[in-house]
Amino acid sequence: MLGNIYRALWSRIGGRPWTFILRDTWHKLEGLWIIGMVAAGALIGHWLWPQIFWLLGAFATGYIAGHLLWGKKYIPNQQAKD
Repeated sequence: MLGNIYRALWSRIGGRPWTFILRDTWHKLEGLWIIGMVAAGALIGHWLWPQIFWLLGAFATGYIAGHLLWGKKYIPNQQAKD
């Protein structure tokens, strides 16, 4: 059900899965992504200082899980399989 909704959205907005589009922008504009993430982290750290260690722990867990489970090689301009 939700997969069908997501497919209907990305097929009309972007023409392919958004994860593929985000991966392409990461590889083409890596410096801007890093600057943006550092800025977002600084703002979140400023606003949520007491909770920052819990947030960093959650982020680190997600980061590690993502690297363990994301086992496919990057393919530029990857298209969805029909």
